[in-house]
Formats: sequence, C-alpha cells, structure tokens
Amino acid sequence: MNETLQHAIALQEEAAQTPRPPAPGWNLDALVAQLRLSREITHNIRHQGRIRRTPSRETVTTILDGLKAALFPSHYGQSEIGAGNIDYFVGSTLDNALILLTEQVRRSLAFTREEAPPEASLHEQALAITGDFASRLPAIRGVLVSDLTAAFRGDPAATNFPEILLGYPGMTAIIYHRLAHALHGLGATFLARLISDIAHSKTGIDIHPGAEIGGSFFIDHGTGVVIGETTVIGERVRLYQAVTLGARHFPTDENGVLVKGSPRHPIVEDDVVIYAGATVLGRITIGRGSAIGGNVWLTRSVPPGSQITQAHARSNGQVD
Repeated sequence: MNETLQHAIALQEEAAQTPRPPAPGWNLDALVAQLRLSREITHNIRHQGRIRRTPSRETVTTILDGLKAALFPSHYGQSEIGAGNIDYFVGSTLDNALILLTEQVRRSLAFTREEAPPEASLHEQALAITGDFASRLPAIRGVLVSDLTAAFRGDPAATNFPEILLGYPGMTAIIYHRLAHALHGLGATFLARLISDIAHSKTGIDIHPGAEIGGSFFIDHGTGVVIGETTVIGERVRLYQAVTLGARHFPTDENGVLVKGSPRHPIVEDDVVIYAGATVLGRITIGRGSAIGGNVWLTRSVPPGSQITQAHARSNGQVD
C-alpha cells in the first residue's frame, strides 16, 4: 500500500472518531410555518393577494447597458465596432434590449393596475409601451447630447466627450433618468422607479423618474444630489453635489392619509445655478438666471436674476 493511500485511510479513520457537533437547534419546520402564517395571513402585503414575479434588477441592468450601447455605440458598445458594422450592432443590441424590456414592463404593470388584468392584456400593454418608448429613443439621444455638451462647456476639467460619458456620474445619472422618465410617462412607473434606484446605487444621485428636466442639464460631481418627484427644471440648469430639491410639507386628505403625486417640489427656471449643499424645499420657484449659493436653505420663491447667499437667506427669514 502506497503512502498516499495510507494517509487517506488514516484521515478517514480520524474523521470517524471525531465527535460531531449537535444538530442545529433552530426548529426549522416551526419557523417555516410561522413565516407562512405571516406571509399568507397576519402580514400579507401581496399586490391584489396574488403571487407575481417582480421585475428583475439584474435584467433591467442588462437592458440599460444595451440601451446605452445603442444610443452611444462607439462609447458603450464593443471595442471592435467600425463604420461598416455599427448599424448592425445598434440594431441587434437594441432589438435584444427591447425584447427584454417588454417582459420587464409586463411584470411591472401587474403591480400598478388596481384590478388584475388578464396576462394577454398585460402583454399587449407592455408591447405598446415598449414600442412607444423605442420611438422616443432618437429624441432622447438628442437631449442627452445637449446634456453632454453642457457638461463639456460647464466643467473646465472636462477634456472630451468620452471622458464625460464614461467617467462622470452626473452623465450616467441623467442618461438613466431620461430613459426612466420616458417609461414613467408611458405608465411603467414601477419599472421606472427601479431604474432610478439602479442609477442611485451606481452614482449616488437620486432623481425620481417623475421629475421634469429640460435640456442642457449638468450635475457637477453629483454625490448626494436629490431631485423629488414633482420637480420641474428648465433649460441649461447646473447643480453641484449634495443639492436637494425636495418637499417641505406633505399634504394629507381628510383622513390624514398622504396625498400622492401632489406638486410639492421646486420649479427651477432656465439658466439657474445651484451650488454645493444647497437645500431648496417646497413648491417654490427659482427665477430664471438665479444663482443659489452653497449650503443655502431656501423655502421661498426668488425672482429672476437673484443671487442668494447664506447671509441673504438668513436676513430674509429663510431659516426656519
């Protein structure tokens, strides 16, 4: 008998003589039964009481990668793309992304309809939404190019467009937002919200898909920026890191229940700059061409051309 075989036999004998730890004492059968009771009866949170598959975060991320590659193939596409095959690449990538998107839209619609529609109806609605969304992609790309140009012109550190597309979190966030906003407007609100959260996790920038944002929009640095659902932003607006465009009050109905979707976030007119750390709250209007200084707390409208600093905000009763 060779030494290797002897060693193996010795190890087996040693393992057989080694005392085993006691069986786990967490009473698995009882735990499963208690969780079933919570899930089915005492704490049931299922939409319409039915088990449905939610959209897949991983698949949605794949779709976003495909859409980005179709919109900007030489930047987000494959390295071997050339003038002779770029249209083929765009067509193939876009077709795959839209097929996947249709299924994710279908899944999401099941959670946003008050009554449970037939599966065939959900599929038809998903096809219609995806088709409408696809038809908007050229216009979305046009607005994104204006955002890209605004970033290049507004940041002295930017050396070229590829640097911005590949390395600026603000550009990534606005790409995702423009796609999510289109889906949100078409009724795929759940899926749009998931896209905004994916963008948030990637960039640290939280933009609700319902927010309306005009062209030539630039977020410099970006970390900590928050833009609420009913925010309206005009053209050529620039935000810096840690800016909040949020709500000050949350209206409720006669029963004290929050009223969903009511206008409660700021209106930011054209050519406004909001510097780092500023907090702008409520349905107020920041007039065209204004500049809001860093760390300002603003809860009242300001006229066009205003220059608001911390000292100015305090002297005008902006600190609550």
